[in-house]
Amino acid sequence: MNIGIPKERRPYEFRAGISPAGVRLLTESGHVCYVERGAGLGAGFSDEDYVRAGARIAYSPEEAWGRAQMILKVTRPTVAELEWVVPGQILMGFLYLAAGHPGKVALLVEKNVTAIAYELIQLSDGSQPVLKPLSQIGGRMALHMAGQALRNDNGGNGVMLGSVPGVAPAEIVIIGGGVAGEHAARAFLGVGAHVTILDRDLTRLQYLAEILPGRLVTLVSHPYNIERACSFADVVVGAVAVPGEKTPIVLTRETLRRMRPGSVFVDVSIDGGGCAETSRPTTHLSPSYVEEGVIHVCVPNLPGVVARTSTHAFLNAAWPYIQRVANAGADEAITLDPALARGVQTHRGVAANLRHVEYVKK
Repeated sequence: MNIGIPKERRPYEFRAGISPAGVRLLTESGHVCYVERGAGLGAGFSDEDYVRAGARIAYSPEEAWGRAQMILKVTRPTVAELEWVVPGQILMGFLYLAAGHPGKVALLVEKNVTAIAYELIQLSDGSQPVLKPLSQIGGRMALHMAGQALRNDNGGNGVMLGSVPGVAPAEIVIIGGGVAGEHAARAFLGVGAHVTILDRDLTRLQYLAEILPGRLVTLVSHPYNIERACSFADVVVGAVAVPGEKTPIVLTRETLRRMRPGSVFVDVSIDGGGCAETSRPTTHLSPSYVEEGVIHVCVPNLPGVVARTSTHAFLNAAWPYIQRVANAGADEAITLDPALARGVQTHRGVAANLRHVEYVKK
């Protein structure tokens, strides 16, 4: 199979669709890899690294896309990239199509693309193996983003995340106790903050209470508890996600209005559309804006600027699925692997595993 690895084109996205080690494994299995020039530089992989691994360098995006039967990306294609999609291609990446423009789904359906979303690959126990490492990174990065935003010179309320003797620690509220929420809690607890974590699943809260020692409070997530917890928070982290759906709104404008002036809201779930009425995507260049007196940090690709770590992390988990599709083809791989089948978003001219998304097939 001919496999294309184009350079990512979204702002401040430095990750690569595959590493030189992955290229070597693919080429040793008889596949041909076309890596666009400079595709791996942000993650620390030179063109020479890819060539030594057996890749062929493509000198334009049109070549990287046009020669390939399968495309390995990180983020969902931009409007410009969709023009390079070849009918019948296989596309793998973190696609989040439920939160994107419905016209993109329509175009992928029209072009008979098999689109496999890494974030929707799901094992029988409900876990998402490829998304998990990036959720871990995103959760931990919430600490860094919040710490910067809280500084007075950035408009914050001047509270330091860690505690010192005689001064109360920062109050952190995390909405969502999944992988991202858990790792955000680990990071904030690690610097001495006081953390309250909310989730609808009582069993999950019991688990988190057992494994996360320190200044931790667990609350069942419902509007009253969310409003009460946010009213005294220095930092609120939104870590809410529903596989295959746009992120539900759990933070109302009224709740944000009751937060302390200069407090911070970090929306880790912005990839899926955001969990607050006031959420809108930002970039690493300009990560924050102020609304209702609260500093909002809503960067969709938080792990994109720690590209070396995050590329290796997600490829460790994605590799078995990439290999399966490359070796067996999309139809057979999807048929034999239920976890992979749950990640399919478009296939043979039909949209699948997409809820609350309207599209028109031309």
